[in-house]
Amino acid sequence: MTQLHLDQAQIDRARDSARRIARQVFDDMAPFTTTTVERATLRLLGVDGVDENDIPLPNRVVSHLQAQNLLQHGAAIILAGAMQETGRSAQQVAQAVSSGTLTLSYPKNEAAARHAADACAATVCQHIAGQRAHRDDQIKTLGEGKTPWLYLIVATGNIHEDVVQARAAAEQGADIIAVIRSTGQSLLDYVPFGATTEGFGGTYATQENFRLMRAALDEVGQKVGRYIRLTNYCSGLCMPEIAAMGALERLDMMLNDSMYGIIFRDINMQRTFIDQFFSRMVNAYAGIIINTGEDNYLTTADAFDAAHTVLASQLINEQFATLSGLGPKQMGLGHAFEIHPELENGFLWELAHAQLVRQVFPDATLKYMPPTKYMTGNIFKGHVQDALFNMVSVLTQQNIHLTGMMTEAIHTPFIQDRFLAIQNAKYVFGTMKDLHAEIEFKRGGKIEQRAQAVLAEAEAMLAQIEAMGLAGAIGKGMFAEISRTPTGGKGLDGVIQKAGNYYNPFPHLMLPGENQHA
Repeated sequence: MTQLHLDQAQIDRARDSARRIARQVFDDMAPFTTTTVERATLRLLGVDGVDENDIPLPNRVVSHLQAQNLLQHGAAIILAGAMQETGRSAQQVAQAVSSGTLTLSYPKNEAAARHAADACAATVCQHIAGQRAHRDDQIKTLGEGKTPWLYLIVATGNIHEDVVQARAAAEQGADIIAVIRSTGQSLLDYVPFGATTEGFGGTYATQENFRLMRAALDEVGQKVGRYIRLTNYCSGLCMPEIAAMGALERLDMMLNDSMYGIIFRDINMQRTFIDQFFSRMVNAYAGIIINTGEDNYLTTADAFDAAHTVLASQLINEQFATLSGLGPKQMGLGHAFEIHPELENGFLWELAHAQLVRQVFPDATLKYMPPTKYMTGNIFKGHVQDALFNMVSVLTQQNIHLTGMMTEAIHTPFIQDRFLAIQNAKYVFGTMKDLHAEIEFKRGGKIEQRAQAVLAEAEAMLAQIEAMGLAGAIGKGMFAEISRTPTGGKGLDGVIQKAGNYYNPFPHLMLPGENQHA
C-alpha cells in the first residue's frame, strides 16, 4: 500500500522530544537501585529456591543485606565476597544466610570480590547468549510463521493444562503462545517457586513454569515444522527478576512497558522506571522481543479521542527501550483496534491509526491488539469485528497479531474458540495477502487527514510533556486518564540510593557504552 503523506520533520520533532523525556528520567533514576533489581542480580548469579517457609532465597538475602545496611553497595559484590571468603557457591551462601549461620559483610578484598562477581556474571551471560543462539538456530532450521504472527493466550491457572492447550493452539496454527499471568501477581513483591496449578485467571510466572512450557513448545515446534515463540509477563514489582528467568529459560517475548505498572497497577513510578531499565537490558541481551501496553490506554480512554496518547507513549517507550540496548526488531510496540463499532467510518479511523504507527516505526516488530472493550457477548457480531481487525492488520503489515476471540467478554476461550479465531485470521490473511500492494490511499482523503491530525496531536503532547517532565504528565492523567504521583503507589520502599562504590557486573557485560550507570 502506498504510504500516507506524513511530515517527516514532524515525526523527527516528536521523536526528539521523546528522546529528551526518556533521557531525563534515565538520568534522574541512575543514582538508585531497587530491591528487585538486586534480587534479579542474585538470581542471575545462581541464587534460587525457597526456605522452609516458601520465602524465595533472593528475598531472604536482600532483606538480610538491608538489615545489615549493605544493599546500597550492590548485592553482587557482597555475595561474591562471601563466596571468596567462605569457598561456598552462591546458592550455599544464600542458604547459610537464610538459616542464620552466616552474616554477610562488605568484602575485605574489594578488588577480588569484583573480579569474582565479574566471573560469575560472565558465565551466566555465556549461558544466555547460548540460549539466544539456540533460538536463532531453531528458527533457521525449522522456519517460522509468516507475519502477522498469530499470538494465542492460554490461561487455565494450571501449567500442565496450559501445556496441553498450548500444544493444541500451535497445531491449529498459532505462532506465539502467551501464558497469561495469574491475576494480581504483578503486585507480589516476590516470585513464586516451582510448577504451579492454582492460578487465578492465569498461571503464575515461575522459572519452572517457563521451563515446562518452553520444552513443550520446542517439542510441538518439531512436529509442526516451525519455531513456536513463548511469551510471558515481566511487568509488576518483580519485573527484573522475571526478565532474568525468561532470559535463562529462552522465552522469546515478554510484556514489558515503561509506564503500564504505574498507570494500571499503581506501582510507584520511581520503582518502575528503575526496574524497566534493568529488565529491558536483560531482554535486549537475551534477544527477547518486548511487548508494550499502549493498547490498554484505550480501555479507559476513548480510542478515537485518545489515539494521539498511544503514539506519544509508543515514542517514549521506544526511547526507553533504546537506552536499555533494544533495537527496533525487539520493540513490540503496542496498539489496538478499539474504536466504538457504532462510530461512523470507524474502520477508516482504525486503518489510519494502524498505518500511522506502521510508518512512524517502520522497523519495529509491532504488536496489534484485537477489539475487547466493545465485545458484548454477541459472538456473531464479535466474529465480524475480529475479521475487520484482521483486515487492518494484514493491510498495514503488522507483526504480532493477538488473535481476537468471538467469546471475549463471555469466558476464558475454549480450544474450539481459539480454532475459530485462528481460522478467521488465516482466511483474511490469505485472501488479502497482497492487497496492500494493490491499493493506494487517497491523497488528502479522510484516512490521511486523520493520521496527520493524530500525529500533530502526539507531537504537541510530547512537547508539553517535555516541558513539565514525565512524572508531571502522569500526575495530570495524560495517559489513559489515570493520575499517579512520584511518591505514591506500591514499592517505593524498595527504591535504594546507591553508595559511591555501588557495583553490579551486568550492565558492563550486557550494555557496553554510555548507559552503564551501574
